[in-house]
Amino acid sequence: MSATKRYMEFVKPYKWQIAFTIVIGIVKFAIPLFIPILIKVVIDDIIGAPALTDAEKMRQLFYWLGGTALVFFFLRPPIEYYRQYYAQLVSNKILFDIRQNLYGHLQKLSMRYYSNTRAGEVISRVINDVEQTKNFVMIALMNLWLDLATIIIAVGIMLTMDIPLTIVTLLAFPFYAFSVKYFFGRLRDLTKKRSQALAGVQSYLHERVQGMSVIKSFGLEKHEQGLFDEANGEFLDKAIDHTKWNAKAFAVVNTITEVAPLLVIGYAGYQVIEGNLTVGTMVAFIAYIERLYNPLRRLVNSSTTLTQAYASMDRVFELMDESYDIQDASNARQLKTADGKLTFDHVFFYYEDENDLVLKDMSFEVKPGQTAAFVGMSGGGKSTIVSLIPRFYDAQKGAIRIDDHDVKSLQVKSLRDQIGIVLQDNILFSDSVLSNIKMGKPEATFEEVVAAAKAANAHDFIETLPQGYDTKVGERGVKLSGGQKQRVAIARVFLKNPPILVLDEATSALDLESEALIQDSLERLVSDRTTIIVAHRLSTITHADQIFVIDHGELKEQGTHDELMQAKGTYFNLFQVQQLDKPATPETLQ
Repeated sequence: MSATKRYMEFVKPYKWQIAFTIVIGIVKFAIPLFIPILIKVVIDDIIGAPALTDAEKMRQLFYWLGGTALVFFFLRPPIEYYRQYYAQLVSNKILFDIRQNLYGHLQKLSMRYYSNTRAGEVISRVINDVEQTKNFVMIALMNLWLDLATIIIAVGIMLTMDIPLTIVTLLAFPFYAFSVKYFFGRLRDLTKKRSQALAGVQSYLHERVQGMSVIKSFGLEKHEQGLFDEANGEFLDKAIDHTKWNAKAFAVVNTITEVAPLLVIGYAGYQVIEGNLTVGTMVAFIAYIERLYNPLRRLVNSSTTLTQAYASMDRVFELMDESYDIQDASNARQLKTADGKLTFDHVFFYYEDENDLVLKDMSFEVKPGQTAAFVGMSGGGKSTIVSLIPRFYDAQKGAIRIDDHDVKSLQVKSLRDQIGIVLQDNILFSDSVLSNIKMGKPEATFEEVVAAAKAANAHDFIETLPQGYDTKVGERGVKLSGGQKQRVAIARVFLKNPPILVLDEATSALDLESEALIQDSLERLVSDRTTIIVAHRLSTITHADQIFVIDHGELKEQGTHDELMQAKGTYFNLFQVQQLDKPATPETLQ
């Protein structure tokens, strides 16, 4: 299905409002078409009427002009208002529906898509490209029909006045139609490339503005300026290509529309000289040429905008066509309350290249209520394991089960409702502390939020903030310290109260005071839950019921802290390197 047909699906609910807007618009554009008739009447039937006295001429002139003025002063203004109002109302409602649909679509796309797509590119399509499609509604669905109606009405009036002269007036139309089709077909492709280049500049800016502290700390301003100039230069090249072709189109099409009146004036002048045409009719025809070719000029002038709209429609629907990696099966079941048993059964996983496996034949089991820790060198696959549990990604081979249910057989939302996640760098949104905590349970009461904050050791610092729980935390929680952000993140998991908890480096890179408060809140949080911990600092997981040592995507060792220390394998060596225990002796290992 073409982009235009797909776009019309969003237009369909408003078809009667659009039709009403077009009808009002036709009336609006039809009123000025009376002016050339008025000119003819004034010249031929009033000024040029030998049978009328000067007083009668003045009276006739007053009646005609007075009646016309009444129409323009009292009828046209409300018509103009409602035409503009409904045109903007309908087009903005359509854009609202498209963005609403897009945002719902974006939330269904997997983490794989977001790991391969720049945020600025997505934002550009949802904001800029959707906004550009508004011109399709305004021009193609409204103004185009209004202009066509204006042309048809004008031609109809002209035919009643003089058929041969009308034919001469329309001689340029085929040349105009051919040139528009020839030039603006390629212009759509050039416009799309220009939009893509602009999205590249926007994506670059989005990333660099977020990472400005890195640029400044490394003194990269000059280097970054060069990179920006390169991205901006690519946009300039595409914009120039677009401008060149656009200029050619305007040169040809506008020449045609300017030459056409010369034909009419020449033929009409000849007919007047021959006595076959009145002066009033000639003047009226010249006036109608303007009424006839003004809509054509509007179409030419708006053609660039319209091609931009078509190109933006293509980009919007490209985003809508992004497939879902993670979907509910047709017979997916709801997981109401999980006991917390977790099983990995011969799981294989890769991100892009199947020859670059991140997890290789991963198998283990965590019993309900147990605390399981995953340790190992960076890049070994620990964070991948915790990403597979809530189905941020799907394994290519093997099975992951919750309470003996394959996660692929469960409804995604019901699965994720059973899991609470605390990351090393938790994202807070630029809203209030209250709103960020309530993400764990949007319908929670204020008392429930406060209780969760107290359990997370966050209530006391929240109370010291300028507006307490209503304090805005800034983008990504920039107004809070690392420890404060972590406690807010833990509070929302307390509020969610899930049976399965995932802690991915939840206490890394924090000061001692913050870590002590967070460890205290985490100890309360993990109570009576199945807990999955990813940790680099082994001293924080010695209490775990099971410890799994992951190396290059494979499970190398598993057991309790004491068992693994006695085995003197990879875990023992990691523990010694970190110097988080006294040197092992035969006595301490017994």
